[in-house]
Amino acid sequence: MSGASRRPTPPSPAVIGIDVATASVRVLCVDGQGRVLAEARADLPPPVRTATGTSEQDARSWWPAVRAALLRTTGALPRGGREVIAVAVSATSGTIVPTGSDGEPIGPALMYDDRRAADLNVEAQRAGSARWHALGLSVGPTAALGRAVWCLRTYGSALHHVLHTPEFIGRELTGRPVAMDWSHALKSGYDARAGQWAHEVFDALDFPLGLLPSVGAPGTEAGTVGPEAAEATGLPEGCSVRLGMTDGCAGQIATGAVEPGRFVGVIGTTYVLKGVSEHLVRDATGAFYSHRHPDGWWLPGGASNTGGECLAGIAPARLPALDAAAAARGPASYVRYPLCRDGERFPFVSGAARGFELGGPRDEADAHRAALEGVAFLERLALDQVERLGIPVLGPLHAAGGGSRSAAWTAIRATVLDRPVQVVERAETAFGAALLAATGTLHEDLAASAAAMVHSGALVEPVPAERPALEETYGRFVMALRGRGWLSDD
Repeated sequence: MSGASRRPTPPSPAVIGIDVATASVRVLCVDGQGRVLAEARADLPPPVRTATGTSEQDARSWWPAVRAALLRTTGALPRGGREVIAVAVSATSGTIVPTGSDGEPIGPALMYDDRRAADLNVEAQRAGSARWHALGLSVGPTAALGRAVWCLRTYGSALHHVLHTPEFIGRELTGRPVAMDWSHALKSGYDARAGQWAHEVFDALDFPLGLLPSVGAPGTEAGTVGPEAAEATGLPEGCSVRLGMTDGCAGQIATGAVEPGRFVGVIGTTYVLKGVSEHLVRDATGAFYSHRHPDGWWLPGGASNTGGECLAGIAPARLPALDAAAAARGPASYVRYPLCRDGERFPFVSGAARGFELGGPRDEADAHRAALEGVAFLERLALDQVERLGIPVLGPLHAAGGGSRSAAWTAIRATVLDRPVQVVERAETAFGAALLAATGTLHEDLAASAAAMVHSGALVEPVPAERPALEETYGRFVMALRGRGWLSDD
């Protein structure tokens, strides 16, 4: 009709991912196409760590930080947060907090790296040895369970629940207790294959299962936002609260590697490889272990002690020039295993492993190039092991982490692997949590969420001219590991 006014198109529905990391809370709001609508962060107090191996954080700081970051995020949205239909929470794996009958902390949170319960973990490993063996694990995932038993023995009858970070935040969001996802439950002694807790382990440690929440699949609904949380955060009352995954798993799915055969290599301080397999991988060495995929598949992977840490002594401002020089010179003249710590845990397990060089650098560019190649060789060895365990690796390798921002390093990785490497734009925990929030709300399942919302960056192809030299160097690298007894001939 002529002269009729048009109503403005209402904003698309949106979801929010919440990442409760060690140093801060990050909140990310995206729409169904993965477009970022708003984001915010709030700092957390640093954990208190001691020389005896304890690591604690004040859990009472978590909700105020989440609340503040949510309020800033919803305040930046066109409808003030009313367009948000679901949220999901991810956090560090193995962090727990003891709570009383009112759900409030009765002590500090014991962080993922807290080692005070090492003796209890040994006891748990022994009690569950048959189960862990059936799962193809040399040791069981019980680090958080040992901490939980320590809490029971320390707080006694005052302890009513042991919560992981997402359940603690979920209770604040919904106003009632919520389930935990089976990803965060793994290190507390949950057998994702059987869909149950390792009862024989809990019986041996005299730990009542009633102290732990029920368990559900990531991406399923845990409850809805209550009136108090709605007023405090700007989220709409009734907004769906979905179960998340650990930070590592959420970071994986954020790359779009969510279907069998898809893998992602993450170069941060250390190197991490994660992927998807149809069946549970059994690795007797303990280098690989598996989380459960939200759709019932498996997420095999592992974390190395080698990675971007080998470049820590270089000023960040100098890295672009060194990368350019390394790319221009071509393959390094010598072999370098750039392990900066004592011992290796992935893709092989050896407490005796140490970094080494076969030969020496001709110049600074040569040394830099050899370090980049050394991490790429670890990645190649990891993927070789994946295929040796019977898992097909399909398509390009997804790439994330700080190392993926280096074009030179990414090209080296592609050439060493002899497969394209797909760099991903927002491979971060909060975005992975947002994908889980979109699962069953904006999209039918996780695969549909990833297909619609994950945006890839550059696809980097191998450099054919450099393949022969790098293949020869990789062979020398592997032989050196075997010669030192760190890598089995099998």
